[in-house]
Amino acid sequence: MVTRALILLEGHRSVGVLYMKAAQRLGLYPITLSADPAQYDYLAADGLEAIRVDTDDLDALIRECSRLRGTYNVAGITGFSGLDESIYATVGKLCRHFDLPGPNPASIEQCCDKYTQRQLLAAAGVPMPAYRLAADATEVKRFATEIGLPVIVKPAVGSGSCGVRLCRNVKELADHTAHLLAGQPTWGSSPRILIEEFAQGLQYSADTMGNEVVAIGAADFECLPHFVVRGTCFPARLTECEHKRIADASLRCLRALDLGWGPANIEFRWTERGPVVIEVNPRLPGWTTPRLIQLAYGIDLIAEHIKLIIGEEWDVRRMHSQTAAARFLVPEGDGILDWIGGKSLAVAIPGVVEVKLYVELKTPIVRKGDFRDTMGHVIAVSPSRAETEDILQRAVDLISWSIRPFPTLSEQPKSGARSPT
Repeated sequence: MVTRALILLEGHRSVGVLYMKAAQRLGLYPITLSADPAQYDYLAADGLEAIRVDTDDLDALIRECSRLRGTYNVAGITGFSGLDESIYATVGKLCRHFDLPGPNPASIEQCCDKYTQRQLLAAAGVPMPAYRLAADATEVKRFATEIGLPVIVKPAVGSGSCGVRLCRNVKELADHTAHLLAGQPTWGSSPRILIEEFAQGLQYSADTMGNEVVAIGAADFECLPHFVVRGTCFPARLTECEHKRIADASLRCLRALDLGWGPANIEFRWTERGPVVIEVNPRLPGWTTPRLIQLAYGIDLIAEHIKLIIGEEWDVRRMHSQTAAARFLVPEGDGILDWIGGKSLAVAIPGVVEVKLYVELKTPIVRKGDFRDTMGHVIAVSPSRAETEDILQRAVDLISWSIRPFPTLSEQPKSGARSPT
């Protein structure tokens, strides 16, 4: 019998291993195609097959997938984004080439361009913050004045809050504009910067599969002027009416962006106008979200996504109802991580299901103001919100660390000087 294989483009440090395990449970042989397989530790650790190939080169991917089809029954293709979500469009193109179930690549591409996404949502009457697209510093300043400070300034393409900043005054606006125009992140043919109204209010996210709203969670991204995740919780504390308004807005987003196949993640802020859409991501979210949804509702989103990918029947019906939450460990400054402790004590608390650290001792900590700033997380679950929050707080209080500041110029040894013995 020919082995059924699942091909995955690139990997993911938080959910990549979960996809591998889910694929194996479903009787599939996972094969990763990556420009640099060594960056995903779990591949070598678990002895998983990985093939080096340029994942930006569609023709090269087609050739490699064709070669693999000579040995395996390739049941499906999916992938993960790093800082560039265009990998999902590439997945869609490969699926169409090999006549496999997959997302519409044109829909993915237009969704990944945040300005195009905003235009399509606006045309469908979806509530959103005011926005403008700028190509240079002069336009940024003019549009920020039109919208009114404070404003959100970010690249038109990107993910993980990279390059996203709240600019509260003219100096912050000028400094961040200069930073973006300097090429971080790298631009394509020309700079494209989004200036958006700062929608103030509690943050929520809706996770969908196909045309179904699976779960709505609450998130804390307040680390202003940056947006670094501090915690997430499922289910969100909402009235029946509030839940319905977010669910209805989510389905309107899916229709406007033609995202009726596969998973999506939609971020909201609840403002004086009700829920306004901050961003639509045409993918299953990473980090702790799939794990929290499974703990809260008994729904394995990753396994159900794989079933969809390989053309099998999938099911996102809830099996139970609990409160699951995560707290992220965020450093308070830059420097060298001298020590971090308390993990074994925290994980021993009843209700704590996972304590995970992303960093090693002596790692340089350089905050970037986005998802890369987190050093780890704690996950807890219980029948009630109050109990879950109490468990999380007790666990987090047991974890501590020391970050030694980088030496200043005056503290660094002079060239040619002998080190003390």
